[in-house]
Amino acid sequence: MTRQQVNSSNIESIGFDEGSQTLEIEFHTGAIYQYYSVPKSLYEDFIRASSHGSFFHIHIKGRYNDTKIS
Repeated sequence: MTRQQVNSSNIESIGFDEGSQTLEIEFHTGAIYQYYSVPKSLYEDFIRASSHGSFFHIHIKGRYNDTKIS
């Protein structure tokens, strides 16, 4: 999955696969997580957020099933 780099103190890059509604987040630690059944509109809001870390903690973390892939 292709990810887009973002300016964040915690998050390195964000990607999204529309077909499977999978959100992929790479953190500065090197960990990569995939979140499932994420609406495209949420991904678009995430990319545009002024604080990616805050958006992640409020709207994504703990709300979607996830898998650590790296």
